[in-house]
Parts: sequence; C-alpha cells; structure tokens
Amino acid sequence: MNIPFTKHTLANGLDVLVHEDHGVPIVAVNVWYHVGSKNEVPGRTGFAHLFEHLMFEGSQHYDKGYFHPLQEAGASLNGSTNADRTNYWEVVPTNALELALWMESDRMGYLLPALTDAKFENQRDVVLNERRQNYENRPYGLAGMAIVSALYPEDHPYHWLTIGAAADLHAARLEDVRAFFQMYYHPGNASLALAGDIDVSTALALADIYFSEIPGAPPPGPVRVTRPASAADEIRLVLEDRVELPRLYMAWHSPALFSEGDAELDLVGDLLANGKTSRLYRALVYEQRIATEVAASQNSRELGSFFQVVATAAPGRTLGEVDRAIMREIAALVEKGPTEAELERCLAQAEAHFIFRLQTVGGFGGKSDQLNAYNTFLGDPGFFERDLQRYRGASAEVLRQEAARYLVGNRRVVLSVVPRGRLALALDASQPVGVS
Repeated sequence: MNIPFTKHTLANGLDVLVHEDHGVPIVAVNVWYHVGSKNEVPGRTGFAHLFEHLMFEGSQHYDKGYFHPLQEAGASLNGSTNADRTNYWEVVPTNALELALWMESDRMGYLLPALTDAKFENQRDVVLNERRQNYENRPYGLAGMAIVSALYPEDHPYHWLTIGAAADLHAARLEDVRAFFQMYYHPGNASLALAGDIDVSTALALADIYFSEIPGAPPPGPVRVTRPASAADEIRLVLEDRVELPRLYMAWHSPALFSEGDAELDLVGDLLANGKTSRLYRALVYEQRIATEVAASQNSRELGSFFQVVATAAPGRTLGEVDRAIMREIAALVEKGPTEAELERCLAQAEAHFIFRLQTVGGFGGKSDQLNAYNTFLGDPGFFERDLQRYRGASAEVLRQEAARYLVGNRRVVLSVVPRGRLALALDASQPVGVS
C-alpha cells in the first residue's frame, strides 16, 4: 500500500511532494495549508472558510475568477476547509500543469494586493448565504452547532463550526482577514503535492520556478488549549426546529486523529451503523422499527475527536425508545465485544475504503490529497501502510475496550431536535439550547 514519493523542501519552507503515475496524461496539483477553524479565536470565527472563497476570486497577476481559465484548459478544481486544514486542488492535462502552478503560486504569494473591499464584502455575503442555506434553513442544520458548543468550552478552538458565527462574519473587517492570511497562508505553513504524469526532476524544477520567490516564514506555533474538553456528567439539550420527525444526537469525547484508539472507534462506528447488517440499523430500523435511519461515526480531529450517533425516530415512536435501544446495543458491545464475523466485515470495509481513496491521483482523497494529509498532520507523507495497519491490527477485544472506555452513558452530550412547539417530545430533563 505504500505510494512511492519524493519529498523536497524549498528554502522558503514549502514542502514539495512528488508521486509519478504515468497511466493517464494528467497531473494533480494539491496544496494544503495547515490552518482551519481551530486557528481562529472567539469573536473572529469563520475566517479560514472565508479565505477558501476569497482565494478563488483572483490575485495580483490574474485578478479574475480562478475557475474559468483552468476549466477552459480541461481541468477540474475545488477546495475545502475543516477545523484543522484548508486545501485546494486541480487535476489538469499534463500540458496545463504550468498554468495550475502559476495560479496556485500567485494566490499563495500575491493574493493580498488584489483583495479589495468589494471582493471581501461580496464573498462575506456568499458565505452568509451559504450559512443560511446549509445550517439555518436546513432541517436539523443547527444540530451540529449545538453539539460542539456543548462538547467544548467557549474558548476551545472546536467550540464553533468551520462556517463561523454569523455575528463574527458581520463584524469582520478587511484588516482582520488580511492579518489572518499573513499569519497562515505562506510557504512555511503549506504543503504542495504533485501526482501523475510527471517525472520527479521536472516536478521539483517547476515547483522551484513558481514558488521559490514567495517569501517564507516560520510555521505558526501549535494551537494551545487553555481548558481541556471533558464531559464529567451527561448533558441533555433540546432544540426546536422546522422538522417533521424528532431526531436524537449523542456525542462523546474520543481520541485525537491518528492517536491510540482513533482507528478502533472508527471501526466501532462501522460496526454499529454502517450498512443494513450493522447492529443499530438491524435493531432500530429493521427489527424494532423505532427509527427511520441511524448513523454512527468517529469524527477525527487533530486536537481531540468526538464519537457521534444520530437516529431519527419513526412516526409514532419516541426519542426515549430510540435512546434506550441505542444504549442497549452499545452496552452489549461493551459486554461481549464484536463477533469475528462483524470484525471481519468492518476490516474489509475499512480496507476497501482505503484503497478506493487511492484509485485517483487527485481530487478529494486521491493520492496527492493523502500525501498532503500525512505530511501536514504527521510530517510523514509515507504513512500509508502504517495507517492501514492501524485498522488491520485491531482486535475484537481492543474494540470492546475502546468502546467501554469512551462510550459511557453518563459522559455524553445528548441533543433532542424536535418540531417547533413540541418540546414534550424531547428526552426527559433536556434543557433548551439556543444557537445562531
């Protein structure tokens, strides 16, 4: 499973990763910045996601939208932001590689001269509209905000979602976002991966031509957590929303990305709710018919993760029934662990998912993206085999132990999302929560 690569660091601090794959005449250009919403501070949230938008709007030497010239050359491109990182990628025909490199380097080194008040105001409005569409006006859309704000203290870097608070976006000023860009979007805090139809020497030479003139800076120091996130007692919340069916969310603190227990809880999530043979789907949806859908996941993050279970009550059934059924299945898993058949299925799914991500050289999850992920979070682009071994080495007993350690009933946040005006449908003793 190891993907051959070459790593070289330019004098300005930019890591350059190269993987040769001459199967198709395309090259993936993938840039990661080690900055996400966790690098923001209370009152100044949403900046990382805002820059994801602004960096497609033009830079000093090409002051127009970035999509048209690249798509005209046959490229696909996109970007994304989460709590821990921001990435941008293009997959281009080999003969358009220099165009992609020129444009990526120009927005890395020369974005601010083209960042006007008009662009800033326009993209802030775009983000606010995205927030309305994806969170405020979407059924159950505010549940994630309620969960993370309860899991983490107000000054914790995971207390807010990547989209940011509407009040913070309204209050943001151009000088604020300029300072944020200067702190985080530079070669010393970035990683460039080139994968596909290109040889190593040519790739490194082109990276040097297009990126070496950009001034470097030391990478920002790690984000410090002043108050650790913990849940000593169960927290029960209720949120009224424009929905038809009540839904239950439960979340527990869990191990950080790549730390001990992270992969095991990923497998526990699959075992509980991935597919129609999973424990929660079989029990809640198929056998008891008290839920219309159920999901479970380990939400892995750099400073600490959370494990979440979500279930929507079937018509005529209560969230209390759903809650008791979920906790019974978790208790059974903690008591006896998974069966060998369940473990075999989960490991097969994990390995298939891992291989699926590496079928392409570019895009979200392709080889270039994975090289950058390992390099950004671990400093080791060649972590492929060891990453897969985290799953292959998991045993039924270790899964049982990790579930017992983290999925404790009285150390969880439980959120009932109910139709407006029907607070009685929430779990007993739930406190109303307000999010905006």
